[in-house]
Amino acid sequence: MEEAVGDGVAEQRERLMESLRNYGGHYAELSRRFAAWLGLHSTDATAVLEIAAAEERGTPLSPARLSERIPLSTGATTALLNRLESAGHITRAREHSDRRVVTLRSGAHIQERADEFFGPLAQRLDATMSHYPPQFLGQVEAFMADLNTTMDGHLADQDTRPTRSHP
Repeated sequence: MEEAVGDGVAEQRERLMESLRNYGGHYAELSRRFAAWLGLHSTDATAVLEIAAAEERGTPLSPARLSERIPLSTGATTALLNRLESAGHITRAREHSDRRVVTLRSGAHIQERADEFFGPLAQRLDATMSHYPPQFLGQVEAFMADLNTTMDGHLADQDTRPTRSHP
């Protein structure tokens, strides 16, 4: 790794990580504003977005998978889903051959509201991305996938380490 540091990789990593932290901050603020716009707690809005996005990808979430994506305990996830379901924002369905498996679906109005709120941003992002060749954007996608895989591996390694107590 010493050679990579000499090649400026460490400095570039720091700049890229700062850019990603800035993007994460913007994403968090946008999520907060979406929640306020819907009149939901930010965790509830995040859950609704996760459920809707998974549906769009064709891989709907189960309650257990949702609790991993928005790190909540099983009990907290159940309470959240009860709130969202009673408000009509989501439904729980048993559509799998194994009837014990619950699939989460967003209410039709959620996708419409998300499109209304995020549509202008999508147009701006499309305009910005159109300045770059598709091959470059493919490389960025691959790079981001590699970064996420690296972070997932690091987090998994930390999960296997004993918790360090502080005096």
